Amino acid sequence: EVQLVESGGGLVQPGGSLRLSCAVSGATLDEYAISWFRQAPGKEREGISCISTPDGARYYAESRVRGRFTVSSDSAKNTVYMEMRSLEPGDTATYYCAAVRQRVFRATSSSPLLLTYDHWGQGTQVTVSS
Repeated sequence: EVQLVESGGGLVQPGGSLRLSCAVSGATLDEYAISWFRQAPGKEREGISCISTPDGARYYAESRVRGRFTVSSDSAKNTVYMEMRSLEPGDTATYYCAAVRQRVFRATSSSPLLLTYDHWGQGTQVTVSS
């Protein structure tokens, strides 16, 4: 069974930083591309970033997070990270990681954030407030 577990969320002041982790079990990062999404109360879920570890491909949504958030992975730890800098109150949300099979990821010619994901984590809360 594939499981994704997010961690690293918390309360941070505006301008601060956090690093989220997505630990994957039951599969390897060679089998799945991993993306980050977030959802704030009353808002639609928003795709943020995607990483394909075998080829190092990274994708970022055209949004306010571009340039402030960086996705990376560690194959040895089977974990994907998202470094978030210059956090703003508008970044407050529950952050989720999700996995999609590499063959599906490689077959798409559109945004990988629009794919149907096979597995989701339970989410980690990020609150940006003074």
